[in-house]
Amino acid sequence: MKKITLEEHFISPEYAQHVRDLQSKGAGPGLPAEFEELLADPVMRKGIEAVEARLIDVGEGRLAAMDACGIDVQVLSLSALTFPAIQGENDAQQAVDMARQANDYLAEQIHRHPDRFAGFAALPLQAPVAAVEELERAVTQLGFVGALINGHTNGAYLDERKYWGIWERAEQLGVPIYLHPADSPGDQMKIYQGYPGLRSATWNWTVETATHALRIICSGIFDAFPRVIMLLGHMGEALPYVLKRIDDGWGGTPQSKQLQHLPSYYIKNNVMITTSANCSPEALSCALLAVGADHLLFSTDYPYASMERTTRFVETAPISEMDREKIFHVNAERLLKLP
Repeated sequence: MKKITLEEHFISPEYAQHVRDLQSKGAGPGLPAEFEELLADPVMRKGIEAVEARLIDVGEGRLAAMDACGIDVQVLSLSALTFPAIQGENDAQQAVDMARQANDYLAEQIHRHPDRFAGFAALPLQAPVAAVEELERAVTQLGFVGALINGHTNGAYLDERKYWGIWERAEQLGVPIYLHPADSPGDQMKIYQGYPGLRSATWNWTVETATHALRIICSGIFDAFPRVIMLLGHMGEALPYVLKRIDDGWGGTPQSKQLQHLPSYYIKNNVMITTSANCSPEALSCALLAVGADHLLFSTDYPYASMERTTRFVETAPISEMDREKIFHVNAERLLKLP
């Protein structure tokens, strides 16, 4: 069975060095003190270095791993976990330059293996007009199939009016926007003090990304641009489980009159969900019941999650073969217009 996977990360050697240079000068985004202590552990450091090596490998090693799992195509996107990626830049022009460089680098890798790789663009959100221009360039000139955005940009969220041009252009181009997790900004992280294990993928990213998605939904963006699609990973960032509760709460507020529909309508019509790194049968069942098999797509979250485990999970899930085909490749081919 053909397999296309959508949340797969890379980083260029040039950008990795750029981030190291910034951090060595104390100019780049740093890690919380709790994480600095964890990374001082030799075992943790070795694991991080192994992930970095897999991020940089957009060649034979990655292809061999894909072949071992029967994965035909990876849709690649610039990583923001080990490194802060474009949205970690403080200087807007630097962000514009680095986004262009990263996208050009990815286009070169796709050109080497056009039957195995596709691309989501990195966008310089610090400069909204330039971000729209880069999205158009990436799709129309580089052949990319959408964009992946790593949460907020210095506290600015994608529902803000300055970013509506990105959604409008994505709709015009017929490509999705993948909303990828990031840490909450500033003081909002205080709730995790003393509990570093609750940060990142354990809990913070889910809460932060689900809230960001709801801001986008409740802003009216999907009323203004009804054909645009937002992708959410990790089986929908817990939103499928609470659709009715969200509708009940939102429906009783004055703000609800600003939208044409309840939030669940947009989640079922303007959002598509990937399976990235969430190997839970219960979560899969919930997502299928909430949004249907036509809105689920396969992802492994490589190299942060096991490609073998995430692939095997969908291969053996107790679902119909028709639904399995949709998740593994049919929906991706339709959404991304892949052969």
